[in-house]
Amino acid sequence: MKETILKYIERIEEEIVAIRRHLHQHPELSFEEVNTSRFIFEKLQSFGLEPQIIGKTGVVAVIKNERHDLSKGCVALRADIDALPILEKTELSFASQNEGVMHACGHDVHASVLLGTAKVLYQFKEHLESPVKLVFQPGEEKLPGGASLLIKEGILENPKVNKIFGLHVAPELKVGELGWRKGIYMASCDEVYIDIHGKGGHGALPQNCVDPIVIGASLILNLQQVISRKADPRVPNVLSFGHFEGIGATNVIPSEVKIKGTFRTFDEGWRLQAHEWIRKYVYSHVESAGGTVDLKIEKGYPFLKNDPDAVDSFLENMTAITDQVRMVELDIRMTSEDFSYYSQEIPACFFRLGTSNNNENTHFSVHHPQFCIDERAIFSGIKAFCFNMLNI
Repeated sequence: MKETILKYIERIEEEIVAIRRHLHQHPELSFEEVNTSRFIFEKLQSFGLEPQIIGKTGVVAVIKNERHDLSKGCVALRADIDALPILEKTELSFASQNEGVMHACGHDVHASVLLGTAKVLYQFKEHLESPVKLVFQPGEEKLPGGASLLIKEGILENPKVNKIFGLHVAPELKVGELGWRKGIYMASCDEVYIDIHGKGGHGALPQNCVDPIVIGASLILNLQQVISRKADPRVPNVLSFGHFEGIGATNVIPSEVKIKGTFRTFDEGWRLQAHEWIRKYVYSHVESAGGTVDLKIEKGYPFLKNDPDAVDSFLENMTAITDQVRMVELDIRMTSEDFSYYSQEIPACFFRLGTSNNNENTHFSVHHPQFCIDERAIFSGIKAFCFNMLNI
């Protein structure tokens, strides 16, 4: 049976590559994936499935056989489908036709993997251990995250999802490698916005000003005490500021400074405490220097945790294709992913799909305008999803 499935995957390679290239050529931003959603919907119908729209641009379908009892639940496979506001610079023949929008995070790959998986699983549905819910999710790249919205729409119910699996491209891994980790894996992410209001004036007369540049600079440095002195050192944390805007001149002190940053951690209780410490420190620091401040902390995705039993079952199932893939244990990441919402609700396993080869073009990071993959990775992903679901 294994060889029969692998040969079938080989037969559909050209079709799935064409799907991936179409998706790559027609990217759409988060929560705007109207044409992408329609394309996926129609492909699933052509495979023989009965898809449904969820959350405006999400698509869901269930594969089952006559032996399955939906009242006992199912296993879900998830792929995100949105793109990023990035101008593509790959020079691929199928580069984005939507200027300024690019699948620079590989969601075209994720969707293609899940579509290929749908075609294979439907063909071999009599060998499924349980019903499979296919989740094509919008809006992973934008708060509040499509996963949180689909959960509110009931994606984990009717039929009830007992366990969920997802994947993500990884240019740091070679084609044929699958990265895994048990327990905590990816950090929560919150956005911090600080607007400091002072009193501008001539740079030669600072005594007549309340300098928001100086206040902001010292604030950024001192806020690191939230991490170094308030956090449990055994819990990874990051507080970084990537935007500092004060529009003055060599001899002009501005009246306002805008600061933007991110806070990330792996402990939900400490996360909320840290928000309070940041608030207290920002207000006291700015006011003590004579300024005023507007502060907003926008809560983002929670941390992602991989259920040990779900990971164990995935690793055990991958032993059926050890000649096709190689398993690589991963370290934690301070990046974030809205798959974490599912992992906070039900047992989840999120793994990485190697996409690079010896060609330097495949080594660019995700979110880079030259991000590119070895398309053989698509079929490593299909094999991983399929052999995780099929009882052979």
